[in-house]
Amino acid sequence: MELVCPAGTPAALRAAVTAGAHAVYCGFADETNARNFPGLNFSREEMAGGVAFAHARGARVLVAINTFPRAGGEPLWHRAVADAEAAGADAVILADLGLLAHAAEHHPGLRRHLSVQAAAANPDAINLYTEAFGVRRVVLPRVLSVEEIAAINREIDVETEVFVFGGLCVMAEGRCSLSSYATGRSPNMNGVCSPASHVAYAEEGPELAARLGGFTIHRTPKHAPAPYPTLCKGCFTSGAETGHIFEDPVSLDATRLIPALARAGVAALKIEGRQRSRAYVAQVVRSFRAAVEAQEAGRPLPEGALARLTEGQATTTGAYAKTWR
Repeated sequence: MELVCPAGTPAALRAAVTAGAHAVYCGFADETNARNFPGLNFSREEMAGGVAFAHARGARVLVAINTFPRAGGEPLWHRAVADAEAAGADAVILADLGLLAHAAEHHPGLRRHLSVQAAAANPDAINLYTEAFGVRRVVLPRVLSVEEIAAINREIDVETEVFVFGGLCVMAEGRCSLSSYATGRSPNMNGVCSPASHVAYAEEGPELAARLGGFTIHRTPKHAPAPYPTLCKGCFTSGAETGHIFEDPVSLDATRLIPALARAGVAALKIEGRQRSRAYVAQVVRSFRAAVEAQEAGRPLPEGALARLTEGQATTTGAYAKTWR
């Protein structure tokens, strides 16, 4: 199985490739990708350099152009597809129907992957994308069990890619209405979840209050580490209850499910984390490369190596097992 790893910066790309990534995914420094944050992403020149670095070491580069174009702003997304091809990218990761149609018509030689943002979670939807737009791989939403993935793979003729480590979003995949409601900016349209311009901290008595778009989402002791200010993982009070109403601060870790995912016909394993440091990326990639090689060789999988890199020092297999049902 191909190991697809995050690269939020050129330095992270080099770290991922050096650590053993089979492929990296990254985006341009604009709103065409769903991680449009200051200090992240690639200029056109950096993208071409990153592709050359990866190719020289046998790795592939997948460019995420996975937001939904604004009405009247389509040329920005069209240029991104053209520039990815010019940089030598091995594939583009797309979600929008119109952009898929544009890429298929104007860049037929550029391999097309369907982003998780498209939320294609059944064979009929996947086969439609395949037949209409020539999609070669589908990144499956994080709402499917291993059995459901196996059932999908029996009815399609394209590759499937699944998330195995990192952030675990429980909102309807890729439709982050909560962030848009609070800040007016959406990951789907602007590539920004929890934009820094809307984050504010204030000392209130013995606590540090974190707010996003005017909503208080965390209160922590002044000298304790403050969690990342994301609404879906915020700690809210509703009536007499206080807690993580939408989603606990916990990371997906499906390492132990790699053999089952292989049997289910999965072609690629994806690590989330384009906002992470190059040191984090390198350590996670090394661990998963060892796990993939152990799986291929029939050896026991290494376990527990990544616990300290998870959110809240806690992990879950998420919907893969659906033990909560």
